[in-house]
Amino acid sequence: MAEPPAVRASDAERERAVTALREHCAAGRLTLEEFTERVEEAYKARTREEVEQAFRELPPEGALPKPRRQPKRLTFAAFGRVVRRGRWRVARRTLALSVFGDLDLDLRQAEVEHAVVTVRVLALFGNVDVYVPEGVESDVGGFVLFGHRREWGRDDPGPGAPVIRVSVLTLFGTADVWRVPAGTTGNYSDVIKAVRQQQRELTS
Repeated sequence: MAEPPAVRASDAERERAVTALREHCAAGRLTLEEFTERVEEAYKARTREEVEQAFRELPPEGALPKPRRQPKRLTFAAFGRVVRRGRWRVARRTLALSVFGDLDLDLRQAEVEHAVVTVRVLALFGNVDVYVPEGVESDVGGFVLFGHRREWGRDDPGPGAPVIRVSVLTLFGTADVWRVPAGTTGNYSDVIKAVRQQQRELTS
C-alpha cells in the first residue's frame, strides 16, 4: 500500500510550533542554542512531519514540568577568573561584575524562560566576555570610561528568538559580546578566534 502523501505545513502551524518550543525552553528542556536551532528548523519546514521533527526528544504538551534550577542573578569575579557556563538558568535580570578580574559569562547552553533578558555588565578594572549563540537578538549598549565595549560576530537574529540586552558600565575595564555560530567548539580562545575569523570574512 502506498504511503499517503506528505501534508504541507501552514504558516499558522509553524507559528504554533515556535510558541511551543519557547515553552519548552522556558521549562528548561531546551538550551538557548538548541531553541534557536529548532526554531530555524520549524520555519524552514515544508510539511507537518518536518515541523514535528523540531519536537524530537521533547514530551507532549501537558507533561509534568521538569524541576528547574534556581535562576542566577549575580556572577562575580574579583582578583581572579570566574567562568559561568553549561546548563544554568538565567534570571530576567542578571549582573556580571568583575573587579580586577576576568569573567566569562557563557549563555549558549543556558536556560532562558523570558522573552527578554537583561544582562548588566559592570567591569571595574576588570574584563567581562559574554557569549551568546548566533541567531539570538543581542542588543548591546552602555557607558565606557577608560576601557572598551565591543561586539563581535554576525548580528542576524532569527524569528521568534529571545532578546538578550547587554547593558555595560566599565571603569578602566573591558566588555566584549561574542555572537558564536552554532557548532563552534573548543576552549574560549578557540571560540574567540573563530568569531574573529568570521568577522574578517564578513567585512572583507
